[in-house]
Amino acid sequence: MLAPMSSPQIHMPRLCVRLAATLIVGALLAAGCAGGDDGKGATEAPTSKVPVSSSTPSSSSTTEPADDEPVPSPGCGTSTAKAVREEKRTIDVAGAERWFLLTNPEHDAETPVPLVLDLHGLSEGAQVHTLMSAFSDLAQKEGFAVVFPNGTGSPVHWETSLDATENIDIAFVKAILDTLGKDLCLDQSRVYATGLSNGAMMSSVLACTLSDRIAAIAPVAGVAKPDGCDPARPVPVLAFHGTADEILLFNGGIGSGLSRALGSRNGATTMSTAPRPIDLDGAGYPATAAAWADHNGCEADPTDEEVGDEVTRRVYDCPPEGAVEFVIVEDGGHTWPGSTLSKAIVAIVGHTTFDIDATEEIWKFFQRFRLP
Repeated sequence: MLAPMSSPQIHMPRLCVRLAATLIVGALLAAGCAGGDDGKGATEAPTSKVPVSSSTPSSSSTTEPADDEPVPSPGCGTSTAKAVREEKRTIDVAGAERWFLLTNPEHDAETPVPLVLDLHGLSEGAQVHTLMSAFSDLAQKEGFAVVFPNGTGSPVHWETSLDATENIDIAFVKAILDTLGKDLCLDQSRVYATGLSNGAMMSSVLACTLSDRIAAIAPVAGVAKPDGCDPARPVPVLAFHGTADEILLFNGGIGSGLSRALGSRNGATTMSTAPRPIDLDGAGYPATAAAWADHNGCEADPTDEEVGDEVTRRVYDCPPEGAVEFVIVEDGGHTWPGSTLSKAIVAIVGHTTFDIDATEEIWKFFQRFRLP
């Protein structure tokens, strides 16, 4: 669930990343589930092989759609896809086999549905992340599709370079969108990205590099705006972070939760465990949210609203098409708010609030936006 990414917030030796991943996987196994590069959990997901065309459909039609008018994907009118829940599919991306899990709701082939990309954290894997966010339950209830892509490597992770010509995971996401656009009936103006930690950073990268295809993002415990990120349009952002995150510190850097776990392992250097005061307007993730607000043309001074005993919603005054909100969880850990799985691994990730349900909040936010 950590994030191997160069950013103002994170500078972490590769050794620490790998050791931390081992600890987190162990905690997930103890909680009764498994995840990783092979995608196998307590049950084996059904698998289908999907070829990928080299062509890339446009994310918008030649005619400017009305505010409430969908942009049908090529599969609309021809799709024979059935409703599935977390079906495993494989595709070829530049000669490498990649896979993802798909939940497709009951709908007819003429009705375009929105699509949510939900990206797992480091070492978590797609199968475990389906349990973390529980987005499939909401997708089937609300009538949108959700896809859980799986990263690469050991520990399984996302590449977070902004170089779209070299980043294999940007190519993977584009291939997923191209393929599902042909196989399903999607609304290409309503494609969204969310994710946890390393997946949160990857969703941020997609906002930076695929703003012509991603309508809005909602990073949980790891929003990023790295140097060089300058999307051509305002991208709506809903971010979450806990003030007591001991893995990715609220005000930037790596926290004592990692140092305590790694201090005596394999010669790893113990990091400082000294507590640091929390600055709600300081560096790290508050500054990153402010950077997105600045990019989107928002006013500099946000409004903080208490939405629970533990939760503050920071709302920037933005143009309608570029909303930025930052949900601050007081004493919250490196967690997905409202997740029972997140709560079950408290010893690793810290406190999970149930004042809000991040999955429901994310979908409410996404419904407000579509590509121009």
